Amino acid sequence: MPDVLIRADTLRSAELRHEVPVAVGDPFLYVERDGARHVLVSALEVPRLRDLGVEVHPYEEFGLDELRRSGLSSGEIDDELSVRAVRALGVERAAVPPSFPLGLADKLRAAGVELTPDPGLFVARRRVKTPAELDGIRRAQAAAEAGMAAARDLLRRARRDGSGLAVGGEPLTCERVKAAVAGALLAHDASCDGLIVSHGAQSAIGHHAGEGPIGEGEPVVVDLWPRDGASGCSADMTRTFVVGDVPAEVAAWHRLCVEALERALAAIRPGVTGRQVYDRACDVFEAAGYPTQRTKRDGETLEEGFFHSLGHGVGLEVHELPVLGIVGHEELLAGEVLAVEPALYRPGVGGCRLEDLVVVTEAGAENLTRFPYDLAP
Repeated sequence: MPDVLIRADTLRSAELRHEVPVAVGDPFLYVERDGARHVLVSALEVPRLRDLGVEVHPYEEFGLDELRRSGLSSGEIDDELSVRAVRALGVERAAVPPSFPLGLADKLRAAGVELTPDPGLFVARRRVKTPAELDGIRRAQAAAEAGMAAARDLLRRARRDGSGLAVGGEPLTCERVKAAVAGALLAHDASCDGLIVSHGAQSAIGHHAGEGPIGEGEPVVVDLWPRDGASGCSADMTRTFVVGDVPAEVAAWHRLCVEALERALAAIRPGVTGRQVYDRACDVFEAAGYPTQRTKRDGETLEEGFFHSLGHGVGLEVHELPVLGIVGHEELLAGEVLAVEPALYRPGVGGCRLEDLVVVTEAGAENLTRFPYDLAP
């Protein structure tokens, strides 16, 4: 196992949050040397990190007070402290994530330290979740389902009012649904950097955030990916609703999406590739006459049918490896978490997407999503 260096904060770096599972907003240095774990931090953070199984080095250990008198800027001081710590700990060569600061990398290399960006190493370290991360993902999923319930309940209360739908005398809009979702997430100590509540033709555009009044008889796609406040871990789930009578085409999409989801979930187990799980969903859609990435021509940009992958890993980032898709070459591992999201779309009309979150187990998959698939809110 190579020595490892990371310099980042744990709010934005999944690589570092995996190693130091505490929210630290300022960048600090993490060092692994011969399997021993070290952090170089300011006095502000020392008490919080002492019980995490890492050796904590305050800045003063490497000459902070002297450097402050030298006239160097704060950024220059931070870099010099890092260089001194790396040399003192005996690191001669180390793997770093691709996000490692270029300026500090240049100074370490000038000091004789060999650095190798190794994205695969850091991805591999995070694929199988720790017990604490799984707990955080479960909390995030509970928040997602509370948010989805808030969306469903608002849609359920909608009534015809003049030319559109209204709740409590006010028009039913994507913005109102998003506000209800955000309130439910906040009550569960979770937040979401953007969420999707799209309707009608908007829902045929996979990542359209959604806007404006929601109409009767049109698909409403609600896609939520909340982040748990305590752990920084995420969930991901999607449901599709229709207020009023369900168009026959949307009902057919929904039936096929449920079937594709069930077949994909049944295929999940350790050793199976993401591509093999994706193929299960494609089999369903292609048999019904819909295009997929398997059937499109080279160079064609597919905008209808099932035009995206089936899903992805979820953890400290919403989108992680493995990929459930055409390039899903990785074999699934027990202990990783997957979002599985089959969908069908028709431009100008709308779409239907369903998404569940599962943990890969030795026996198959544990579905963390308990929310029903019903189109009717």
